[in-house]
Amino acid sequence: MYKKIVLSSIITAMYLIPANTQFLSDDLRIGGYARNYTGVLTGGGSELSILQNTFNLNFSQRGEKISFKVNPYLYQYFDNEIELGLREAYLDMYFTNFDLRIGRQQIIWGKAEGVFITDIVSPKDLREFLLPDFDEIRMGVTALKLNYYFGMSTIEAVWSPVFTPTLMPEQGSIWRPEMDFPAPAEFDHSLSEIDPSLENSDVFLRYSAMTPGIDFELVGGYFWYDDPALHMEREFDPETMQLSGLTVRPQYHRVSMAGGSFSTPAGPFLLRGEGAYYTGRYFQTEDPSVTGAVVSKDNLHYMAGVDYTLAGVTMSAQFIQEYILDYDRAIRNDEFESTMTFLARKDYFREKLWVELFSYIGLNHGDALVRPKVTYAFTDGFEVLGGANIFLGDKGRFGQYSDNDMVYVKVKYSF
Repeated sequence: MYKKIVLSSIITAMYLIPANTQFLSDDLRIGGYARNYTGVLTGGGSELSILQNTFNLNFSQRGEKISFKVNPYLYQYFDNEIELGLREAYLDMYFTNFDLRIGRQQIIWGKAEGVFITDIVSPKDLREFLLPDFDEIRMGVTALKLNYYFGMSTIEAVWSPVFTPTLMPEQGSIWRPEMDFPAPAEFDHSLSEIDPSLENSDVFLRYSAMTPGIDFELVGGYFWYDDPALHMEREFDPETMQLSGLTVRPQYHRVSMAGGSFSTPAGPFLLRGEGAYYTGRYFQTEDPSVTGAVVSKDNLHYMAGVDYTLAGVTMSAQFIQEYILDYDRAIRNDEFESTMTFLARKDYFREKLWVELFSYIGLNHGDALVRPKVTYAFTDGFEVLGGANIFLGDKGRFGQYSDNDMVYVKVKYSF
């Protein structure tokens, strides 16, 4: 599926970049970076968790009425696997009070840091959990986006005819989530494809305004949820009537979402909030009477955050919670799932050295992901980053990766 998406995006880019050589003039900008990323697991035999070489390119040009951007990338791993992808490839057209963007694009909504609440348009690449930079976690989506401007406000409408699901870790990956099935399971993916069509299109709408006292957004969407529900068909032993096996059918479902976000200064603080109400989400249930072992429930996802700077240290804290309405105790998710994040960041030597600590804390299971890192810019465009990913606890979203503690180094040259 992913290869089909990349191929279709490359074809789209070929159509989007005009053949007119006058358009591709001296104003064409070429930039990007080359990076080596080496990570080592700290437990046991100090195995490599990742050895990745990256080459990222950006081609762009802007005129009075039209512009374009193409962002191909290449990942090469220590097992000689090479991945060629296309993060963005779009054409912009500018009019008196509205713009159009056509093609593969990343679309970022919301005010939360490190979590996705109303940031629902761009699907996610979670093959390395939440460890990559978020501009690499967010995948491009093939879409038509219209921005209409009036006063201090903007209305943004997005139509996407191509469904792009979340990319999950492959079998054997250290980041593949544990799946606790009550019996041996076989997977049937016959229902996991969504054909591109008008009927299967995703639509999104956002109203945003920037005023002297507050920035806010109101958003909504009707779309295929990026993560599949695991429908299960139970098999029983005819003699003992004991559960003997499962057929698991991943299937995507339509959901509706309405929500919003805001940020506003309050003295020395910046207050942020974000929330989304979903209808049509599916959750796993252990109720044996439920066909398919999934139930549809509405749920809320919300965040409250505060930012503050003290003695040159930028600090941020967020409380995030998901709440399943009309909860049934047979549902495998908790009724309330609560998480906090903390960030502290400071620069030294006139922004040549950056020291940062970011952490997720799961309040339900007492687990956490702690991410200290130090970045040093030797010269313009050349930097070295060293850090660690420390997983605490033995269960929960972060505790399940307790064996994956790692240290890493990134060497990056930007041009």
